[in-house]
Amino acid sequence: MTLESSWAPATADPVEPKDSSNPELVLRAREGDGPAREELARRLRRPAYSLALQILRNPDDALDCAQDGLLRFFGSLHRLEAGRPVKPWLLTIVRNRARDLLRRQRVRRHEALEPADPDAPPRQILDTKPGPAALAERRELQERVWKALGQLPDNHREILVLRDYQDLAYSEIAGALKIPLGTVMSRLHRARKALRDVLLEEEYHA
Repeated sequence: MTLESSWAPATADPVEPKDSSNPELVLRAREGDGPAREELARRLRRPAYSLALQILRNPDDALDCAQDGLLRFFGSLHRLEAGRPVKPWLLTIVRNRARDLLRRQRVRRHEALEPADPDAPPRQILDTKPGPAALAERRELQERVWKALGQLPDNHREILVLRDYQDLAYSEIAGALKIPLGTVMSRLHRARKALRDVLLEEEYHA
């Protein structure tokens, strides 16, 4: 399987199917079926990129991180327990890789590395072709929300992305972040309040 060919171009893919953890598809991929692995990669790359982008806040770094996470995911797919959801497992890998990259960047900050731009609008992943007015309104709202997310602490930003963007269940988030279920609920509540406060503050000063 060539993940590079299945990755690009991400913008040309249809909306991600909801059954990315289809048991039959996962089983075939585990057994080395090439088309099944390609299809599973196609279904999972968008959530991997979205999470990496929110952590790294740099589109190029996020693409590299997400693809590296997918490669590691498939490299260890044979160890996945039968029936275990694959999406939370992949996002755990991507999250760990993104955090590793952030730590390395901080250590080497004195080197001539291009910094992430927190004010840059996120790369559009889906090409839904709305009308010009709807597109402009959607882009403005998306940029406001993503910019506000960038002002939150890492733990708040992560949990919002996993729940509201990746649509993971509370139990799946608990497994991905390795925190108790009660902590998931309380942290998510605080994170949503913090995001709302940031957006209201921006409106007040607009």
